[in-house]
Amino acid sequence: MSRLRARVAAVAPPIIWGALFLVAWERFVVWRNIKPFVLPQPSRIWDQWKINKTGILATAKATGANALWGLVIGALLAVALALVAQRFRVMRELIAPLSAAANTMPIVALGPIFYNIFGTTSLTARRMVVALVVFFPVFVNMLKGLTQVDPVHEELMASYAASPLQILRQVRLPNALPFLLTGLRIGASLAVIAAVVVEYFGGLQNGLGSRVTSAMKQSATAKAWAYIAAACILGLLFYLSALIIEWIVMPWQRRRSQAR
Repeated sequence: MSRLRARVAAVAPPIIWGALFLVAWERFVVWRNIKPFVLPQPSRIWDQWKINKTGILATAKATGANALWGLVIGALLAVALALVAQRFRVMRELIAPLSAAANTMPIVALGPIFYNIFGTTSLTARRMVVALVVFFPVFVNMLKGLTQVDPVHEELMASYAASPLQILRQVRLPNALPFLLTGLRIGASLAVIAAVVVEYFGGLQNGLGSRVTSAMKQSATAKAWAYIAAACILGLLFYLSALIIEWIVMPWQRRRSQAR
């Protein structure tokens, strides 16, 4: 019973706050008599959601697929390079500043560049942009977890004449797991943001970003907000998926929270 009460206490505040926010938004628009093309009421957005539900789900599926592919590619590349960087100091000094420089490149610039390389009708351009955006947080967190190991553990493994591969498998990787999952949580949200934003700059008109642009050009603001709401929900689903993965692969954290 106490466990159920704790879960309700964790979930209830954001739900209540969200409901109050929507009510305040609805009342504020009516009170200030704000025109629908400036800021539509949540009720109007919901009406557009019901009318365009099929199109919203189809575009969310397309954007979600690009975000997922980019997240997987970026995370795998980040983990692989982090493993190389922790083993060779020269590679660490080379890769770390390059990854930081790549992280500063805006999606506004990356989108047209990748469209020019891979073609405007190719999905590869969008997925590579997402992968590049995801790469940095996963790489930084993974490298931090691999290198910030307790010296006592390394000394103990050295006393057993353990090889670098054994130290990696027995000490560094377990230590890096929480850091990796933190990077994935950050990257999951960034993947959806990047996938939506890059759709503004060309390519196939089958994603949420392109539909938002199209609706705004037609002054269908409520419809555009319905697609924006779908992007928000998609981002929450990706973040929730990352939390579920963390919950599965780190059972000791689950037991610790239950003990509290």
